[in-house]
Amino acid sequence: MIEARELVFYYPGNKSNPALRGISFRLKKGERVALMGSNGSGKTTLARCLNGLIRPSHGDVVVDGLSILDQKSIYRIRQKVGMVFQNPDNQIVTTTVLREIAFGLENLGVEHNEMMERVEAALSRFHLEPYRDTPPHLLSGGELQRLALASVWVMEPDYLILDEPTSLLDPSGRKEIARFIDDETEKRNIGTLLITQYPEEALSFDRLIVIERGEIVMSGRPYEVFSNGDLMRGVGLRVPVEIELRGYLKRG
Repeated sequence: MIEARELVFYYPGNKSNPALRGISFRLKKGERVALMGSNGSGKTTLARCLNGLIRPSHGDVVVDGLSILDQKSIYRIRQKVGMVFQNPDNQIVTTTVLREIAFGLENLGVEHNEMMERVEAALSRFHLEPYRDTPPHLLSGGELQRLALASVWVMEPDYLILDEPTSLLDPSGRKEIARFIDDETEKRNIGTLLITQYPEEALSFDRLIVIERGEIVMSGRPYEVFSNGDLMRGVGLRVPVEIELRGYLKRG
């Protein structure tokens, strides 16, 4: 389980306006949690705290009993918690698709034969076989996002933190990511936190958390949260069309 405990985070030079203001929540293995909030609400800051990319100013994150405040635990935490950024260019570091997928396994010291088996499985799982020798900068946006996912998936994390991975994709690409999350939850029991700007994506999740100005303002089952349309719109978020329609039908 990932447990965020009273997280507070100040960026340098901005002590009067914390990016996170005492956030607490839990993400269990096999659970799918969606996170939404307006621009500047603290979503990405929170995501980067969850695997120790940044340390909170106050509070803690504990991953299966390991604290991100313990420097000796960071390596193990980052094995357990994989993260995919909104812009895949921010995490691509090598010169070919195959090398990119293998990069994390090399850092983990995985034996060569096992590494190549896992790389081949990732190439197949994410439909990247035709591009194995292709430089990443020649891929399309959707292909790059699949590569970023493959590079994290191949390391077999227990949790996935996905920071708006569908924001640059078309509707078919977004559906593909949704299928991936559903499959991995079922097959590997991975706990997933998806940051999204699309309310329709959040509807199928187990839980929806809404944050605004670094605080949790709503949390619960997605249909229940979205039913509070006035509050959602008040924090700059859209309500799914089917929820809106239900409201109109009830009033009618």
